[in-house]
Amino acid sequence: MDLLEKYNTVRKHSEEICKPLKTEDYVVQPVVDVSPPKWHIGHTTWFFETFILKPNLKNYEEFDPQYNYVFNSYYETVGARVIRTDRGNLSRPSVEDIYKFRKHIDDAMNELLHKQPSQQLEELIVLGLNHEQQHQELLATDIKYILGNNPLFPAYKSLPNKKEKENFVSKKTNDFIKIKKGIYKIGYEGNDFCFDNELNSHEVLLQDFSIASNLVTNGEFMEFMDAGGYKNFNYWHAEGWDWVKNNNINAPLYWHFINGEWYNYTLHGLQKVDRDVALCHVSFYEASAFASFRQMRLPTEFEWEVAAQHFDWGKRWEWTESAYLPYPGFTKAPGAIGEYNGKFMVNQKVLRGASEVTPQGHSRITYRNFFHPYLRWQYTGIRLAQ
Repeated sequence: MDLLEKYNTVRKHSEEICKPLKTEDYVVQPVVDVSPPKWHIGHTTWFFETFILKPNLKNYEEFDPQYNYVFNSYYETVGARVIRTDRGNLSRPSVEDIYKFRKHIDDAMNELLHKQPSQQLEELIVLGLNHEQQHQELLATDIKYILGNNPLFPAYKSLPNKKEKENFVSKKTNDFIKIKKGIYKIGYEGNDFCFDNELNSHEVLLQDFSIASNLVTNGEFMEFMDAGGYKNFNYWHAEGWDWVKNNNINAPLYWHFINGEWYNYTLHGLQKVDRDVALCHVSFYEASAFASFRQMRLPTEFEWEVAAQHFDWGKRWEWTESAYLPYPGFTKAPGAIGEYNGKFMVNQKVLRGASEVTPQGHSRITYRNFFHPYLRWQYTGIRLAQ
């Protein structure tokens, strides 16, 4: 697939994610961590206008100078922006206006890509496409949160067929894979695209460890709940225990106890919790507490990367025990692009893997996702180690 085709394919997919939405769904922002769908659609478009078209396409006309303020996310280099908590207050620009903005940018990008871009410009465009794919995952996750916090629990799409459901079912038995002590290579090696936080490749020393071949299921987590896991401080970090008490947490996100049974909101609406399906929407605090309950632990990100070739991954983003830190030799790119990952390397935990809403081909064994320990709106699950 050439770069022009890749560009149009990625951009089309963002719009396809939004097709089931009503206009009103585009504007909602229930919590600070969730952005309205129309903001995602506008922000990913702003990225191409700001970093690619304005500096590189001769005679390019900016769509609307005010959009830089509206759709800048966190790039201090680029200027002032709407604060994150106010994204849901933007009734204007309208959804219609934002799709006009997208068409304006796509037309200009197609003009630019019909010429042969320099290697440096091509690398920047590829970064922009990967940036949009990251937002596609966030867009799908945010849509679920928006609809899942609507009292009507509206479905985003129809029920899956049996084969689709089986993709998220863990095996009844959970074997443990043994990995021997040794020095292992970590990080991305190759010539294709990767994010800067996957560099540089380096060696780590690992001790003997075992890691579960399967993810923790809803049914296994119910055992933790039934045993009073949310009421027993012994399983929790002090910060996690404060989080449980201060927020009255007693189940994973989207779970509701109705008429003596647990239900959870899915993209297909409110459904009975399927005990055999891989658990998701838990925080690092919950993942760690469950591991303690099972007298085990979470893997480090390095253990996960070394062992991942031995098990099936990609159903859930998996919490690790590792803090999100730079690899040896990590350097930030100059200018605004340098703000992409490095500025977030504090107070966050690394997640590895992918999820059911990760764009196809977008993840890899070396990919490092990262979130604060209390967050659980992403498709986050648990794999145990010992």
